[in-house]
Amino acid sequence: MPQPRLFDVLRDKLRVGHYSLRTENAYTQWIRRFVRFHRPRHPRDLGPEDVKEFLRWLAVERKVTASTQNQALSAIMFLYRVVYETPLPWLDGLERARKSQHVPVVLSRDEVGRVLGFLRGTEWLACAILYGSGLRLTECLELRVKDIDFEYHRITVRSGKGFKDRVTVLPERLVEPIRLQLEHVKAIFDADRAANRAGVTLPYALVRKYPAAPTSWIWQYLFPAERLVLDAETRAWLRPSESPRVIQRAMAQAVRRSGIEKHASCHTLRHCFATHLLESGQDIRTVQELLGHSDVQTTMIYTHVLKQGKLGVVSPFDKKP
Repeated sequence: MPQPRLFDVLRDKLRVGHYSLRTENAYTQWIRRFVRFHRPRHPRDLGPEDVKEFLRWLAVERKVTASTQNQALSAIMFLYRVVYETPLPWLDGLERARKSQHVPVVLSRDEVGRVLGFLRGTEWLACAILYGSGLRLTECLELRVKDIDFEYHRITVRSGKGFKDRVTVLPERLVEPIRLQLEHVKAIFDADRAANRAGVTLPYALVRKYPAAPTSWIWQYLFPAERLVLDAETRAWLRPSESPRVIQRAMAQAVRRSGIEKHASCHTLRHCFATHLLESGQDIRTVQELLGHSDVQTTMIYTHVLKQGKLGVVSPFDKKP
């Protein structure tokens, strides 16, 4: 009986561990680069110096960031510990690259309004939710009908970063735009049902637990994609959520057209959500929960922004003699 291929085993282990699809693709890419870098030697025959050599090559030759280098190391550690099931104590001794502490780019309320003013339709609503509710872009695009609670004005984020659920605020100003978006989604949903299509995509093995979910209204995406995708296992055509690239391109174009000279992205709107809440006097623990941060120290980075400019220290140059 032929032995299973390394990358088939790798993907199986990642899915058993309920890793996200993005992590699965990233780890697979890094392991493939690691294997190619040391070809023709087999990964089982490599040691700590070989791993260090690969990480050094990434930093020196490829000039990757510390975060990227650490992601590569995490993938390699997963390969040996989980895929090969080999105890390798030397992996614990490998020092991770130190991440640079960057102050996030934040737009003022006026600048956020200017950027949103150059957006329309689905792109506007997605970015408005990023700013109004503090979601990450992937969290926003994976929202389903059942995650919007109009009665309590809240949005439930399912399996966010770290596989954690959380609840955040639904802005009053977005209630009507979201209702209109749901009418658009309902039209797509009805057309899919009339065409007897398989429904929407579901993560992991939820389709086995809830076989009717893909064709159920409450499981439909708030931002469905126009094109269907072919499921590799069932060979059925399913409707995924909108691609992040669509929103990212629209946001980048809106920033350029607004004339704002800041390196702002979709994630900047999440930074603005946190900073503007703190500016208005909201306590940091509440902001931490709304953002889904495990450690309040992560949320504290936004206090550095508050210490700048008109809310913080006054320059001696601005003081009267």
